[in-house]
Amino acid sequence: MIISAREGERANEIPYIIVKKHQNKEVKNMALSSCGSVADRQGRELTVHGTSLFPIACYRDDFAVDTVPWHWHDELEFIIVDTGTAVVAVDGENYLIGQGDGCLINGKALHSVWPADTDTCRLHSAVFHPRLVGGSMESIFWQKYLQPFLSDAACRCICFDSAVSWNQKALRIMEDTWQTCVKEPPGYEFAVRSTLSELMYLLTEHRSAIQKSPSEKFLREAERIKTMLQYIQDHYGEALTIAQIAQSAAISESECLRCFRSMIGSTPIQYVKQLRVHRAAQLLLSTDQKIADIGAACGFQEMSYFARTFRQLKGVTPSEYRNQAEAKPVGS
Repeated sequence: MIISAREGERANEIPYIIVKKHQNKEVKNMALSSCGSVADRQGRELTVHGTSLFPIACYRDDFAVDTVPWHWHDELEFIIVDTGTAVVAVDGENYLIGQGDGCLINGKALHSVWPADTDTCRLHSAVFHPRLVGGSMESIFWQKYLQPFLSDAACRCICFDSAVSWNQKALRIMEDTWQTCVKEPPGYEFAVRSTLSELMYLLTEHRSAIQKSPSEKFLREAERIKTMLQYIQDHYGEALTIAQIAQSAAISESECLRCFRSMIGSTPIQYVKQLRVHRAAQLLLSTDQKIADIGAACGFQEMSYFARTFRQLKGVTPSEYRNQAEAKPVGS
């Protein structure tokens, strides 16, 4: 297992790359991070986690570099915080995860991660497809254990406190899974599947201890957000108004503003600005396009506004961002 510096998803877009060897071929598994999490029109992440043969990938994130943008994927994801405190936001709910604690995010849940304060915050995580545990949809494992969990609205995000006995066991299982996957001892695929199976059964045993199901209104707002994110993904390179974004979900401008604030803690325009800078950062790392052309392609019509906005969100100008990435040695 090789974990290198922040390099890029598919075309130098993702910060961390994990290279796993399968059948004498190297397959790059890309990390989840704001610098390169590529999503489709609904915010669904397009990153391939692992391989079709072994659908799991392990990542590290350092929030001194960047945060994880709003996205969702079919896979489940577990997170363990190494240092500092992280805010894990899932479907409009914010969870504070301290050092040594963690959480599990269910498939298709809209989520984002950022540091709780200015202190250093690092975490490691794994994203895995439920079929790694459940096998085919006709299996007893899928129908008796996986499917009920995946479809349970009360299980969108499960937080684990190391002070709670069964939570501590879940954290140990997740850590063992991550370490085994990274170190790749002989037969590690069996070991990883075994520990993930143990984790899913543990969650099945303790489902009654998990938070209550969200309301119909909450679930409706989650779908509205996905619709509006889809519209923004389609049109972020164009001039956008709140009216247009609201119309995409057939709601009023005031309802649009309220929905964005309650679900992702931002206004629509703030989100558009963050997305444009995020896309620009990807292009700065993955292409040799002129900076002005990148700004224009991402919806910034004035170079001065592009540079000012990019510095505001990234702490450096677009040219400094590109130069720093080029100067950073691999593996640092």
